Amino acid sequence: MQSEQQRALRNTIPDAIARAVRRSPGKTAIRFGDRAWTYRQLDEAAARVAGALAQWGLRPGDRVAAFGKNSDAYVLLWLACLRSGLIHVPVNFSMTRAEAEYIVTQSGASAIFADPALADRVDGLPCKVSGTLHGGHALETSRDILVAAASGPAAPVSDTLADATPAQILYTSGTTSAPKGAVLTHRALLAEYASTIAACDIRASDYSLAALPLYHSAQMHVFLMPLLLCGGTTLIADSPEAGYCLRTIHAEGITSFFAPPTVWIALLRHADFDPARLGALTKAYYGASIMPVPVLLELQQKLPALRFYNCSTPTARWPKQRCSRCRTRSGSRRWPPAWCASAAMKTPPRKR
Repeated sequence: MQSEQQRALRNTIPDAIARAVRRSPGKTAIRFGDRAWTYRQLDEAAARVAGALAQWGLRPGDRVAAFGKNSDAYVLLWLACLRSGLIHVPVNFSMTRAEAEYIVTQSGASAIFADPALADRVDGLPCKVSGTLHGGHALETSRDILVAAASGPAAPVSDTLADATPAQILYTSGTTSAPKGAVLTHRALLAEYASTIAACDIRASDYSLAALPLYHSAQMHVFLMPLLLCGGTTLIADSPEAGYCLRTIHAEGITSFFAPPTVWIALLRHADFDPARLGALTKAYYGASIMPVPVLLELQQKLPALRFYNCSTPTARWPKQRCSRCRTRSGSRRWPPAWCASAAMKTPPRKR
C-alpha cells in the first residue's frame, strides 16, 4: 500500500493523464465514429474498464493482448491496463493466426481482447480471459471493453503502480527474424512523450487525425498519447484511405496529421486533392521510410503554409525519438531527443 507521500511523488502515465483531466475536463479528448469522449468521460470510462478487468480475474503484472483495428475501445483498454498495473501487448491485426499465437504465447498473455471480425484468428489461444474490444453483447457473461466502459464499478489507479512498472511489451515487426518484445516502463514512455512534445511542437490546440494503426509505436506513442497529455483532440479512424483522409481533414478542420510517405503520395495523387480545402492543416508528420525529395518539394510548393516534420521511432532504440523539421528545399534541421543521450559507436572487429 502506497502512502500519501509516495502517491504524490509518483509519476506514471495515469498520473500524467489525471493532470490533463484536471486542466481540460470538458474538452473532447478523442472521437471515433459517432462517439466522442471528453477528458473526464474518457478517464471515468477507463476506470470502469479497469474495474471490469479486475472482476474478470486479472491482476497487476498480467499481460493483456489487444488484437484489433483503431477504435475508441482500443484506447480504453490501453488506458485501463495502465491504471491497473497490467502490461499491454499490442498485436498487429494483419497477422495470421500462427503469427498472432506466437506473440500471445511468447509474451505470456493472460488475456486477449479482439475485434469480432478478427476473432477467428485468436479463438482458442491459451489465455485465461478472452473478450471483444467492441461489438460484444451487453450480458453479464460477455467480456466486451466498450460495454464495460458504459457501466460497472470504477477502479482507482493501482497502488502497485510505480515509475518503473512495465506498461507495454512492444514487438518488433519480425522482418529478419522472430519478433522480439521490448518492455517499456511508465518512466520510459513518459520520457519519450516529453521528447516528442518538444520536438514535434505538439500543442493543446492541435486537432489530429489518427488513421495509422494504434498497435504501432508511432501512432500511439508519438502522436495520440503526447497529444492526450497536452490536452488536444484526436479523431480516430480505422484506415488511412486517401479519399477519407482528405474529406475528413477538410470537413473537420484537422490541424495535424501523421502518415508514412506512401500515404502522403496517395493524398497528393488523389482526385480529391485540393490545397484550398486543406487550409486548416498546419503540421505534417512523416516517418517509417524515406520521403522522396521530389514529393516533399511538390507538397511544399502546393501547401506552402504547412510545416513538415520527419519523425523516426525505431522500436529497438526506444524511447529515443528523432524529429526533423524541413527548413529549406533541400535540407532539414535536426533536434536531438530531449532527456536522451546518443553516440555513434564504432563496432569492434569480431574475434575469429
